[in-house]
Amino acid sequence: MGRMIVLVLDSFGIGAMDDCIEYEPGDCRANTYKHIRETVPLSIPTMYSLGLNQLVDGSGETNGAYGRSRLAHHGADTYMGHQEIAGSLPKRSAKRLMKDVHQDITANLLRENFKVDYPWEGRPVLLIDETILVADNIESTPGNIINVTADLSKVSFDHALKVGNVVRNSVDTSRVITLGGPHTSIDHLISVVKEGQPGQWGVDSPNAGVYGEDYHVRHLGYGVHVEKQFQKLAEQQLPVYRIGKTADVLEGKDLDYSIVNTAEVLHQLKETFLKERHAAFLVNVQETDLAGHAQNTRWYASLLEEVDVWLSDFIRLLEENDILIVTADHGNDPTIGHSKHTREYTPLMITGPNVKPVSIGTRETMADIGATLSDYFHIEQPEAGTSFLNEILKK
Repeated sequence: MGRMIVLVLDSFGIGAMDDCIEYEPGDCRANTYKHIRETVPLSIPTMYSLGLNQLVDGSGETNGAYGRSRLAHHGADTYMGHQEIAGSLPKRSAKRLMKDVHQDITANLLRENFKVDYPWEGRPVLLIDETILVADNIESTPGNIINVTADLSKVSFDHALKVGNVVRNSVDTSRVITLGGPHTSIDHLISVVKEGQPGQWGVDSPNAGVYGEDYHVRHLGYGVHVEKQFQKLAEQQLPVYRIGKTADVLEGKDLDYSIVNTAEVLHQLKETFLKERHAAFLVNVQETDLAGHAQNTRWYASLLEEVDVWLSDFIRLLEENDILIVTADHGNDPTIGHSKHTREYTPLMITGPNVKPVSIGTRETMADIGATLSDYFHIEQPEAGTSFLNEILKK
C-alpha cells in the first residue's frame, strides 16, 4: 500500500444521465465538458489522455484506467454527491418547509426535554432553550434544508447537535444543517429572521454573524450514515486528509483544510502528499462549480487548464503503489440557460505506476470509489459500493 488520492472536480459532468427526464428535463441536453470545449478554447491534454478521450470521443490510447459513474443519489447535489463518493447511498428526500413540519419537530423536541418557544405568532420558527433557532434555510431551494442556528456564546455546539439530530429524525428533507458561532447573539439571530420565498422563514445566514473564527457546522443528510463511510472507518488506522470543500461536507477527524482557491487547494494537496507515505486524500476543487453557477464558460475552462497543468507535474510524483482518481460529483453545464447543477454522469480517470489502461465501464454508483479506497487500505467496506481495485491493477 501507499497513498491514494481522490480529486473531485466539482461539477465536471460528461453527459446527461439516462434518467434526467425524471428530475429536470432541461438537463437532458447537458454535457458540461463537451459544451465548454465547444464554446471556448480548451486545452487539457493530461486529463484527455487519462480517459476523457475514450469517455467522450471514443478514440485514442489512454494513460490509465477510465470509466464513468451514475449518480445513485437523487438529483445532483455536492453534499449528497460527496456522501455517495465516501460510500453512502442517500435516501430519496422530500421537500418540506417548516410550515409543514414544525409541529412534528416541536413534539419530538419536547419529548426530549428541550424548551421550545415560538418568537412570533404565525411564523414557523422555533426558539430552543433560548439559544438556538430552528427554521428554513432561505439560501437554498425551498424545502430542501432546515437550519439549526446556535448562539455558541451561550450553548455548546454539542448541545446544538443534539437539537439538530432530533430535527433530522423528525423530517425527510435532504439536509438538516446545524451551525453556529460565538461572535453573534441569539437576539441578533432573531433580528435577521426574514421570509425568503413565500412561506419560507429563516435566518439570513450571511448577516447572522455566525461565520468567522470558531464557526462550527455539521451537515446531516437524509439516509446518510457517516459512521459507515470510508473516512470514518479509516481514521483510526491511517491519516485521511480532507482538502477543499470536502473538509466542509465530509465528517472526519482533524486533517481538514477548508479552502476555495484552486491553486491553494492543489498546493495543500501536494504539500501534505509529500509528507506522507501511507495516507488517503479526499480533495475537492470547488471553483469549477462556482464557474458553472456563474455560467462563466471561460472561467470554467481556465480552471480546468490550471488543474491539468498541475496534474501533469503531480503525476510524476506518484510512486509504485500510489493511485490517483480524478472524478466529479455531478454536472453544472454553464451553456444550457440555467445556473443549477445538472444530473450528469461523472468521469473516472485513474492513474498510477501500477494502474493499467483499461475501461471499467459504467459504475452504478459513485460509492464504488469509497469501496475501492477501503479495499486499497484493507479496512472494512462502507455500506455501499463495489470496489474496482482488482480491475485496474497491473498485478
